[in-house]
Amino acid sequence: MGNLFLEVVTPEKVQVSQAVDMVVAPGSLGEFGVLEGHVPFLTGLIPGSLRYTAGGKPHLLAISTGFVEVSENKVTVLVDSAERAEEIDLERARLAMERAKERLAKERGVKDIDFLRAELSLKRAIARIKVGEAARGK
Repeated sequence: MGNLFLEVVTPEKVQVSQAVDMVVAPGSLGEFGVLEGHVPFLTGLIPGSLRYTAGGKPHLLAISTGFVEVSENKVTVLVDSAERAEEIDLERARLAMERAKERLAKERGVKDIDFLRAELSLKRAIARIKVGEAARGK
């Protein structure tokens, strides 16, 4: 295993804190990967799947918006929420997706803030579904 260290932190807890081989995350400018010795940088994150391998074993998290900092072989991910693939309740995620779609259809043009919140909820629900289904081989 390399000398790359990953920390995924939410307001509630530290979701991941371990040495890893690599990290792939959904950056605001596109998906990116980090290996040992990567150049330092800071970028925003969008809802999606954060993948990493530790000891050759793949892991998958559904994350919401946030930021990532890469420096000195450490990847620090600060997000509003992060769920391990095996912890995702797919039915609940599908219901959240439907609610968000309904809100988007109703609120289009009503209030920009409400629209943005509904859009973010939809993206987060879709990320959770994709990660949950990937972990279950669907």
